[in-house]
Amino acid sequence: EETGLIQPLGQWVLNTACREAMTWPEGIGLSVNLSPGQLAENEDVVATVMEALRSSGLPASRLELEITERVLLDHAHAAPATLTALRALGVRLSLDDFGTGFSSLAYLRKYPLDGIKIDRSFISHMTERGNDQAIVQAMIDLGRSLGMTVTAEGVETREQLECLQRHPCDEVQGFHFSRAVPSEALAALFAKDVSRLAD
Repeated sequence: EETGLIQPLGQWVLNTACREAMTWPEGIGLSVNLSPGQLAENEDVVATVMEALRSSGLPASRLELEITERVLLDHAHAAPATLTALRALGVRLSLDDFGTGFSSLAYLRKYPLDGIKIDRSFISHMTERGNDQAIVQAMIDLGRSLGMTVTAEGVETREQLECLQRHPCDEVQGFHFSRAVPSEALAALFAKDVSRLAD
């Protein structure tokens, strides 16, 4: 970001990811993080997303853009218009690392978000700390009451998954299901019965 490389790098990442997602089974979505540097230029980021969707053929509904509270804090003047324009394209917007910042609730009210992603710091200790379980449950309830998709990040153990099954959210992600794999290994992963990974 300091060197200005985030714009071309972010564009390359988005284009490459969208093309790759077109080789996946229909219905499997793609999440891409937006950095503060990318969001700084309203017209540039919207045009970049439009071009990535157009050139890849990926339906906008399969693309989710993840933003952090830092993005919203650093670009409070431009963020509302930028996020509104991105959502008008049909992509989903999620607030990443939810619960770790200072103004999460205000952001949920102010910005056109489709989902929240509960930060892994709450998930990693929820089997040991009752307070973390209560916080996770409150975040799940809050997201659902606002009609948002709630995702638990950093699910690494069966115990964490079982705990989340008692406090059901919409989606879970983490090493319990798979570590990061190269693109050529995704076909085998998609072919697996995902329900067996949870057993």
